[in-house]
Amino acid sequence: MALEGKVVVAQGGGPTAVINQSLVGVVLESRKFPQVTRVYGALHGVQGIVNEDFLDLTQETTNNLEHVAIPPNSRMLSTRIKPDKAYCREIFKVLRAHHARYFFYIGGNDSSDTVRIVNQEALKANYDFRAIHIPKTIDNDLVLNDHTPGYGSAARFVAEAFMGANLDNRSLPGVYIGIVMGRHAGFLTAAASISQKYPDDGPHLIYLPERAFSLEKFTADVIEAYDRYGRCVIAVSEGICDANRLPVMTKLVKEIEKDAHGNVQLSGTGALGDLLSQHLIKTTKIGRIRSDTFGYLQRSYIGSVSDVDQNEAREVGEKAAQFAIWHDKDGSITIRRTGYYSVDYKLVNLAEVAGKTRIMPDEFINSAGNHVTDKFIHYVRPLLGSGLPQAHRIRAPRVQKILKDD
Repeated sequence: MALEGKVVVAQGGGPTAVINQSLVGVVLESRKFPQVTRVYGALHGVQGIVNEDFLDLTQETTNNLEHVAIPPNSRMLSTRIKPDKAYCREIFKVLRAHHARYFFYIGGNDSSDTVRIVNQEALKANYDFRAIHIPKTIDNDLVLNDHTPGYGSAARFVAEAFMGANLDNRSLPGVYIGIVMGRHAGFLTAAASISQKYPDDGPHLIYLPERAFSLEKFTADVIEAYDRYGRCVIAVSEGICDANRLPVMTKLVKEIEKDAHGNVQLSGTGALGDLLSQHLIKTTKIGRIRSDTFGYLQRSYIGSVSDVDQNEAREVGEKAAQFAIWHDKDGSITIRRTGYYSVDYKLVNLAEVAGKTRIMPDEFINSAGNHVTDKFIHYVRPLLGSGLPQAHRIRAPRVQKILKDD
């Protein structure tokens, strides 16, 4: 017997370039089923659910939804609230009052845990209910997933940004440091490696949270690269840690900000890049040292979106609706790679994903801990989509000198 009632969909955590594809996938697919009486979208994620702040997306046109799907950011707006059990009970209370039978939450690790707890509340109340977590994160750190919607587009931005930074650095040599998002996982920073077309292209060095970071080794690596190439381009993850797993940021600044979840504030500040630059100025004789912090541009730049990422983000939304409404199941959608390049989608138990963090596997990181391997390049390249720009060089021969000796 079909479970009749409303659908509620919400978006949580940091936005991505393709999160709205998942939203629209859920809405359009859910509207196909006769047992779905209404499709509601909660404004500001779980906060909107608790406040009963819903839009009736049943009454939105398909044409407009298709336009909404394209731009970055969360069109239903988001929240950084990390619900505890008491908050999840309030979520379930509202969902039950509105006769919601299907709950879809698009988000990362914390969002998957929220879905798990809300689902447990429904089981305790003996209330027929289906809850699905739809994966989303630019960090690519959800376990059991080959990759996560949002990552491919952010990785494409990072690769393109470092292509440009490398060209600039080659024109006017010096040291360039780019700070990339990634608290525990280095997947996004590692994507900078795609910008290397020629053997002497940057980034010449890549530093990830998965390997202990030492200022002394960092300095030595930079000097070696600079002596070899006459310049040095460096990609650094904001989450780099020392040998004791303490974020380097906590050692370099006096006052540490924390976010709503109690995590050290790494994004939204240029402190790490500035401090690493100052360190090199003090410890080397290199004259031109600059740094940038990519910040929110990585997840919001409208001009650098992977078509592969868009398509898969749409499909995880559609598959979520099918698993819940058609197959009467709860769980978390995961992406599995089945070839080069193809994927399939599998539903796994919420407890297998909730609150867990995936990091870069050892085979993706070089033995020196300051770059990536060819296996990572092979892994990430198809996720960036089609039409990736190429930075070609002039190949014309030099003209022989007449007035000056070689």
